[in-house]
Order: sequence, then C-alpha cells, then structure tokens
Amino acid sequence: MTMTTEIPDRFVRQQELVPRPQITSLSATVIGVGAIGRQVALQLAAIGMPQLQLIDFDTVEASNITTQGYHESDLGVSKVQATKAAIERLDTTIVVNTIEDRYRPHYAVGEVVFCCVDSISARAAIWKSAHPSCLFWCDGRMQGEVIRVLTVADPSSDEQYANSLFPQAEAQLGTCTSRSTIYTASLAAGLMLHQFTRWLRKLPIDADLSLNLLASELTISPAWKETHRHSVANH
Repeated sequence: MTMTTEIPDRFVRQQELVPRPQITSLSATVIGVGAIGRQVALQLAAIGMPQLQLIDFDTVEASNITTQGYHESDLGVSKVQATKAAIERLDTTIVVNTIEDRYRPHYAVGEVVFCCVDSISARAAIWKSAHPSCLFWCDGRMQGEVIRVLTVADPSSDEQYANSLFPQAEAQLGTCTSRSTIYTASLAAGLMLHQFTRWLRKLPIDADLSLNLLASELTISPAWKETHRHSVANH
C-alpha cells in the first residue's frame, strides 16, 4: 500500500486578499532589484506571482547585505541571479527571467511593472518606454526613513504621474541609496504590493502615498501636488 502526503495549499490564508485567478493570469517585471526591488520580487514570489522578470545591471556588494537583504554568499554575484536563486528556494514552479543590464526600450515587460530605480531621470526614461504596454505601474522611492509610493492603473492618471518626473537637477542632492535600511525597504515593498492587490480586487488605489517613519506620518494624496516636488521622497 502506497501512502501519499498531501501538500497543503500555501495560499489558503491569503485567498480573499490575493485572488488566484487574477494573479495567475499576469506576469510582473521588477526593474531594479536593490533595496526596494529585491523585497518586491521576494514578496511577489511569496504571494504566488507565477512569472517574474528581473532587470538590473549591478552585482552584490558588502553594504547590500545590510540594506538589501542579500547573503554573504551572494557577494560578487549579479543581483538578478542572486534574487532568482532566493525565489527558486521559495517556489521552484515560478518562472524567473533575468536581464543583467539596465532597462532598455527594446526589452518587453510584463503587464505589471514595479519601478525600483534610484533616479528621476531613469524613471522618466523607463516610464516613457514601458508604461504604454503595462496595465499596472508602481514606483517606489525611499530615502532614509521616508517612503513614497506612486501608482498608476488608469490611463487618466498617466499625466499626473508624468508630472512627478521633474528634471534630476531639481531633486535634492543624494540618491535613494545614500541612506537606507532593510526595514524601510521592506515596508516600501509591502505598500507597493498592497496597491497591487487592491488593484487585483478592483478596489481604489492610492495614487500617491508617503510614509515618514521618523515623524510617524502617513499621507495619502489623490493626485500629485506641486508641494511634493522637493521632498526627500522624490529621489
């Protein structure tokens, strides 16, 4: 007599929050797998995104262990390959495609795009090329303990998002990675996935969300405002 062990459904506790039929019909692209992007990719894998595309040109450095959640054994490895390996340890059925390069206009992207790069100029170039072919766009920005998440899932919001992409010279000095912690990156990724799962459930999304951990302030704006142009979370 042969005994079989039934594998429990790992999605059972999230099924009302992350609808399986909707998520399994999509593919997601994560552009930039640094502090926020790596956490986004791992969280997408955990909730059951069946197809993931990772785009990044960088390799793992020592500081990335502290701020981005990479392992000591990942040192010198490309970030996309290290993240792919982590995803495959979680679920070998997930199809993970990697591009060890900067995003370029000829690269096709999934229906869902998470933009996790560290400069306004890079975001603007990616947005111009990629957004016409995606259904859901989410941009995560972070500096220190300040997070900003901007989401577009409606063509009527395209112009509003584009207005947030002001010239890099207008941003404050420093990059998103100049001050960074793993806990802030994890929160930023969680906020981005929350907007994604709201969209999956056909709930209203928050177009512009800012979280200042030090001040314990959460701000949700229905549209992008001129007052945001010089905030630290614009980087």
